[in-house]
Amino acid sequence: MPRINLLPWRDELRAQRRNQFYAAMGGAFGVAALLVLIGVLLMDSIIDAQRDRNELLSTEIAALDETIKEIRDLEDKKERLVARMKIIEELQQSRPEVVHVFEELVYTLPAGVYLTSIKQSGQRIEIKGSAESNTRVSAFMRNIDKSEWLETPELEVVEVKNRDSGPRMSEFTVYAKGVRINSEEEDS
Repeated sequence: MPRINLLPWRDELRAQRRNQFYAAMGGAFGVAALLVLIGVLLMDSIIDAQRDRNELLSTEIAALDETIKEIRDLEDKKERLVARMKIIEELQQSRPEVVHVFEELVYTLPAGVYLTSIKQSGQRIEIKGSAESNTRVSAFMRNIDKSEWLETPELEVVEVKNRDSGPRMSEFTVYAKGVRINSEEEDS
């Protein structure tokens, strides 16, 4: 006797397809979960590597900042030393000038003029003294003007004072400018 299957074949096919669909869904879900897990682990690894690079850069930047600070300190020391050397060099160059100025003061000083103080600040020289007359002060200023080592005399004060034990004297203050020696002229 022939066997006839009275079960609906469509229901069986539907159940089989449903099972295949659920199996495919579970597999796809598993693959997706695995891909997400790999992505998360990969991103964490990339983030950790970047953090390590950032820490390395931070330590290197701190070391370079210290080096830059040391370099700036050295540059400041160098500038101070160069300034000192320049001052010393200027003093060395001006050494003969002082001798010439004093010698020139002796030659420019007319008879009857007496110097009481000489003060130099930079190139400006303040000369205080007394003279027997205003004419002698004028002669002193003319001699300074003709001088090779002194120039531009300026008379600031002339006061006539009577002394108890002697003649009347004119006390004066004259400013003059010292002439600088050029190192090129000195060499030749």
